[in-house]
Amino acid sequence: MSYPYPSPSAPRPSEGSRIAAVLAHLSAPIAAVLSAGLLSLLGPLLVWLIKKDDPFARRAAAGAFNFNLTFWVLFVVSWLLIFTVIGIIVAVPLLLALFVVSAWCHIKGAIRAPNNETYDYPFQLRVLS
Repeated sequence: MSYPYPSPSAPRPSEGSRIAAVLAHLSAPIAAVLSAGLLSLLGPLLVWLIKKDDPFARRAAAGAFNFNLTFWVLFVVSWLLIFTVIGIIVAVPLLLALFVVSAWCHIKGAIRAPNNETYDYPFQLRVLS
C-alpha cells in the first residue's frame, strides 16, 4: 500500500528533483493544449528519460505518462465516436469529462510535488515505471 506522504526515514527529494516532478506533471497538459492533444505524451516521456536515476522525478514522470497514454486512447475513441450519429451524443460529454479530469489530476500532481508528496494518477495503463 502506498501512502501519499513519504515515510519519515525516506530521504527528501532535491530541489531539482521536485522541479522535474512538477515539470512532468504540467508538461502533458501544456503540450496537449499547444498540439491539440497529439504531443501530450512527449513531456512526461522526456522527463522520464532524462531523470531515470532520480526516483522521485521518475515516478512522477512515469505516472503522468501512463495516465496520459490512457486518456490519449480515450480521446481517440471519443473522436471516432463523433463521426457516428449516435456516438456524438456520448462523445461530446466524454470529451468534456476527460478534459476536466485530466486537468484536475495534473494540477493536483503539480501542487503535491513541491511538498515532497507523490501523486498516484487514477486510470493508468502501466507502461512506464
